[in-house]
Amino acid sequence: MNHTSKSIISFGRRSLLKQAGCGFGVLGVIDLLSQEGLLSSSAHAATLGASNPLAQRPTHFSGRAKHVIWIFVNGGPSQVDTWDHKPALAKWDGKSITEFDSGFKNTTGFFKDAVGGLMKSPFEFRPRGECGKMVSSIFPYLGQHVDKMAFVHSGYAESNNHSTALFKMNCGVPRMGFPCVGAWVNYGLGSLNSDLPGFVVMSDTQGRGLPKSHAANWTAGFLPGVFQGTHLKPQGQPIANLVRPNGVSESSQDRQLDFLRKLNATYREQFSAAADLDARVESFELAYRMQSAAPEALNVDAEPDHIKQLYGLADEKAAPFGRQCITARRLIERGVRFVQIYSGGTENQRSWDGHNDILGNHSQFARETDQPVAGLLADLQQRGLLDETLVIWCGEFGRLPIAQKSAKPGRDHNPHCFTAWLAGSGVRAGTSYGESDEVGYKAAVNRVHVNDLHATILHLMGIDHERLTYRYNGRDFRLTDVGGVVLDELVA
Repeated sequence: MNHTSKSIISFGRRSLLKQAGCGFGVLGVIDLLSQEGLLSSSAHAATLGASNPLAQRPTHFSGRAKHVIWIFVNGGPSQVDTWDHKPALAKWDGKSITEFDSGFKNTTGFFKDAVGGLMKSPFEFRPRGECGKMVSSIFPYLGQHVDKMAFVHSGYAESNNHSTALFKMNCGVPRMGFPCVGAWVNYGLGSLNSDLPGFVVMSDTQGRGLPKSHAANWTAGFLPGVFQGTHLKPQGQPIANLVRPNGVSESSQDRQLDFLRKLNATYREQFSAAADLDARVESFELAYRMQSAAPEALNVDAEPDHIKQLYGLADEKAAPFGRQCITARRLIERGVRFVQIYSGGTENQRSWDGHNDILGNHSQFARETDQPVAGLLADLQQRGLLDETLVIWCGEFGRLPIAQKSAKPGRDHNPHCFTAWLAGSGVRAGTSYGESDEVGYKAAVNRVHVNDLHATILHLMGIDHERLTYRYNGRDFRLTDVGGVVLDELVA
């Protein structure tokens, strides 16, 4: 596919209104297009592409997963306090990590002057499920579902900074301007519901802010803008501008959009491609269709009481994330391709970024998410949706096995090792892949790069990561950049 830059079409103002046949109401839509820089200031006109950029497209091969729900554990969860049991930490507790690894550098984390000794986990681990997976006590509900999960214990990345690590985990490269996983998936496969976005993002609902770098985490980058994530606002109306303005009837909106289609046909006769313009106008048409579809899809209150209880809505701590997990299920049930939910806000104690008091920090965020995510897995399974939905639990990096000095010790950033798990469609359930070293400092056996994780996610959806490309600035780009190996051991 070829990328084209923004194009401008020019119509005479009087001619435009004459062709419209629907009065001055159309100028509202025209102004929106003008604000996007897609129309000449003298004309204020737009077109809609003859082809639908969100149309469903075939996979490269048979893939079982049709949808993805990514629980993004924002801030960097500690692998040794969640899913990667390290009994040796008790033996080494309080000792310098240099006794274990003489090559340790105090610049690995973020606070080089606060490096303490190795620290055992403050949480108890015990075997769960038929597979006997050792699970932290902070996950009493999720521990019941380990036989559905495939764990990666040897993940690693390059950056110890939140922003660049978030870009890497979301977009495959540690810098701005590149499409994220959800955008790539929708670009490759299209949408299953023309009345809802193909990619939806939910962030913290408790006033703790967005993840670092904000909307750049769900950007379409250089892909057409129609593939970017639709962010559901945590307060007020989840999606802005879905309510029809006063004085504008449904028939009036229909006439306006029909006029835009006619202009687009005229435009396409003169220009061979207008991908950016097509994408923007399609987003306006999608917003129009969403006026009825979105409120119904987002109506969590319509769920029966036993479902609300399953997701933890009776627990005031778990209820906000529980509502988001129910929303995710309702969305994929209606054909949304990719849903991402961020647990935690901007940084430190407002997310899983446990620099101080790892005990309190991880206890709090696990309490908020444990029952909701477990409820999601159970609900997807009972509805037969887990067979076609891939659920991912992962953050941007892990944490060091040493104590970060503070009144209540925490743990610093660690890009050398993280744990992720996948569950659902196409996953070899009840398995673990890769190992960290004895104390969970570095990925040691069967190391898994972020690009490998992305290649595997795309593979489970029937996409060959080397063939999903987009030409931009004279180069064919892909999510996995120039790397990525599918983890066949995780594929059923």
